[in-house]
Amino acid sequence: MNTLILLRHGQSAWNLENRFTGWTDVPLSPQGEEEARNAGLALKKSGLCPEAAFVSVLRRAEDTLAIALKTCGLAATAAKSWRLNERHYGALQGLNKAQTAEKYGQEQVRVWRRSYDVRPPLVETTDPRYPGNDLKYAGIAPELLPRGESLKDTELRAMPFWESDIAPDLLAGKTTLVAAHGNSLRAIIKHLEHISDQDIARLEIPTGAPLVYRLDGLKPLKKYYLGNAR
Repeated sequence: MNTLILLRHGQSAWNLENRFTGWTDVPLSPQGEEEARNAGLALKKSGLCPEAAFVSVLRRAEDTLAIALKTCGLAATAAKSWRLNERHYGALQGLNKAQTAEKYGQEQVRVWRRSYDVRPPLVETTDPRYPGNDLKYAGIAPELLPRGESLKDTELRAMPFWESDIAPDLLAGKTTLVAAHGNSLRAIIKHLEHISDQDIARLEIPTGAPLVYRLDGLKPLKKYYLGNAR
């Protein structure tokens, strides 16, 4: 069997403040750092310290991976890709979720957050929240950089990296860890499990909890969380 481990970053400072984060590069909260350490301990205890690792280019995922690997006793080098970034929440980024619901209504915010193919309000290219204004993304073609994304958009940009980089390591028999975000991991899970566009809206992924897939090739045979997550 091949082994895939999906790890959503630990709680971030903006998770704690209940704000839409997206591609905004915020740090982990103290609780998030502890979640990352616990993830590393769970991996070590289970004997599942990874042989290959992949991570987004956002600090909260990078730090989660670094802490988890150090706790696991590894100093592995991870392959980084913007394609594993969180869904870009457009003009919602930075806004408090409760206040946004008060302004636009709970149902509208639910649609923005949970529908498969509805984008949030988009940012203009002059907006600091547009990735084209961040030097981190200077080498990426402007037409690939989002002004706001649906989960469908996130899946479409994540899957090429899955196919070109992650899947080959899995098929080579390497225990593979992907440290990323709620929506980029939902996109991977949707692809793996063939979850419908409607049902994916109900999938929740806890922060800092390693989700293990045992695979026959790339076909899931079973899955389970390590530690106390359910």
